[in-house]
Amino acid sequence: MIWLTWRQFRVQALVGLGALLLFAIYLVHLGQQIHSGYDDNLAHCAGRDNCSGVLAAFADQYGFEVDLFSYLLLAVPGVIGVFWGAPLVTRELEDGTHRLVWNQSVTRSRWLAVKLGSIGLLSMAVTGVFSLLLTWASGPVNDVLNNRFEPVLFSSRNIAPLAYTAFAFMLGTALGLFIRHTVPAMGTTLVLFAVLQVVMPTLVRPHYETPVRTSVPLTSQMISGLTKIGTYGEIGGLRVPGGPWVVKTSAILDSAGREVGHSDWYQDCTNNKSINEMPGCLAKGNIHVDISEQPADRYWTFQWVETAIFAALTAVLAVLCSWRIRGRLA
Repeated sequence: MIWLTWRQFRVQALVGLGALLLFAIYLVHLGQQIHSGYDDNLAHCAGRDNCSGVLAAFADQYGFEVDLFSYLLLAVPGVIGVFWGAPLVTRELEDGTHRLVWNQSVTRSRWLAVKLGSIGLLSMAVTGVFSLLLTWASGPVNDVLNNRFEPVLFSSRNIAPLAYTAFAFMLGTALGLFIRHTVPAMGTTLVLFAVLQVVMPTLVRPHYETPVRTSVPLTSQMISGLTKIGTYGEIGGLRVPGGPWVVKTSAILDSAGREVGHSDWYQDCTNNKSINEMPGCLAKGNIHVDISEQPADRYWTFQWVETAIFAALTAVLAVLCSWRIRGRLA
């Protein structure tokens, strides 16, 4: 049965392994460059009071490549679910080859178990190697930026990608068993997995533990690093020292806790000062924001919680597949 599964799946497996090999070679090369560059930059700025400028330039140098591979790995589970999971059973149902197997000594349950076990483990191995190499290669860049909770980084590092892959593969298989047509099953798998990848970091992940509420003074340096400063005091892209995940941010507040967005001095700073002058102008107002954050030391707790959630969903889908395969599919 394992030999037959390999015969049926060898083209997809070889394509996937070939792509993994290419990515692995490049990631090893990129990782060596990043680690070497990080050590060189630390050596050159040794003895200085502040290496932040040098390290920021280093992180920016490799930021595009690291982000590109992060998005690629984020897409890998979905691709596996669409092209490996969805056609796994539907292709045989459409061709009628499942009848031949079931008329032999192999039971339906064993037929499905071998397919799910062998190809599912291969799927997780492919993603696991990719995640391991990317986590190692991008390590110094992520240490400099200290942003492990960023949605794309969180979902493309360490153990979470393995859980996504198992779930996406099982989702595709389950939808194939119930829809019984390959193309609709592939499309539905892609849509559902994409929706879940948006829902999890925005609606579910922030609530794994109760966020911590605190106030953060806005210095000139912090204001310079913001990605958004609104007309009436809204901000975006706040980075807090220590690398926590900022879940929610208030508008800019003064020392008495009042919003400053409509004040004359705030409007003067944002409308009449240059981009270089504005951070210093705003910082003179003794301003702060109230935030809800997930502390950086909760990172691994969140990784394990999210992995457990997707593992549970995968188990539910496996049970549904087992129940469905015993029904009337012929």
